[in-house]
Amino acid sequence: MDNTLPIDNSPSMSRRQLLNFLTGAAVATTAGVVLYPAAKYVTPVKEGADDGSIIAKDKLGNPIPASQILAEPPGTRALIAGLAGEPTYLTLLEGGNLDSRGIVNNCTHLGCTFPWNGNDGQFQCPCHGSRFAPDGSVERGPANRPLKLVQVAVLGDRIWISPWQGVDPRTGETPWWT
Repeated sequence: MDNTLPIDNSPSMSRRQLLNFLTGAAVATTAGVVLYPAAKYVTPVKEGADDGSIIAKDKLGNPIPASQILAEPPGTRALIAGLAGEPTYLTLLEGGNLDSRGIVNNCTHLGCTFPWNGNDGQFQCPCHGSRFAPDGSVERGPANRPLKLVQVAVLGDRIWISPWQGVDPRTGETPWWT
């Protein structure tokens, strides 16, 4: 009787398995190289701080330097692209400071955008005739809610716009838009 173990000269991985492994690795690497930029493109980019604040931008999406708006005369209403791209009015106060409240340029009746009428001292919606006071409160309907507010802060040469926190100072109640 032979007490020796048979020697198996076959490798643990066949040539076919090795080629399948290398082909799969090459396909996976190529797919990763192609799909990574595509995934980065469709993934939304987080802008601003953790509290939802963003830098004020112009209609083309370029940041607006604070010095540009602060150089305007007091009482000027600057229209910028605010939170979620909503047009927002910033008001320049006496002493060269911005008001800490911005007014979102969307009529609370049907969402129309409207101009500031400096002659009458009010926001006037051209769609259905709503009129709003300089602070955004309703002066004449059909709109029945005040305009949305955002918080405005100047840090360095940047204007930061953030969602409104706390009560609406015009009504003393929780804002309808929060």
